[in-house]
Amino acid sequence: MKIEVNTDRHIEGSNRLIAFCTETLEAEFDRFSDYITRIDVHFSDENGAKGGDDDKRCLIEAKLKGLSPVTTTNHAANLDDAFSGAIDKMASVLDSTLSKMRRH
Repeated sequence: MKIEVNTDRHIEGSNRLIAFCTETLEAEFDRFSDYITRIDVHFSDENGAKGGDDDKRCLIEAKLKGLSPVTTTNHAANLDDAFSGAIDKMASVLDSTLSKMRRH
């Protein structure tokens, strides 16, 4: 499973952020590793320098073998919460999508 982390111009894409995201995603989605070929993470600050509530966005896209990609998005006041929420949503989507596939 290949993992790529992207940030907009308002968020620093540090090596620490990339390593944290990669390790977290590998641990969280290891049970789906037979189905996921790639995960793309996109962080953005929707208000830029202005600030504001829930202006950090994390979008996660998982590309699945033989299926269409699935995406989830979460907004929060900070990157950690946005990332955590997007992971929770993605786990739910993958559980649902893959259980339907297994039944057919």
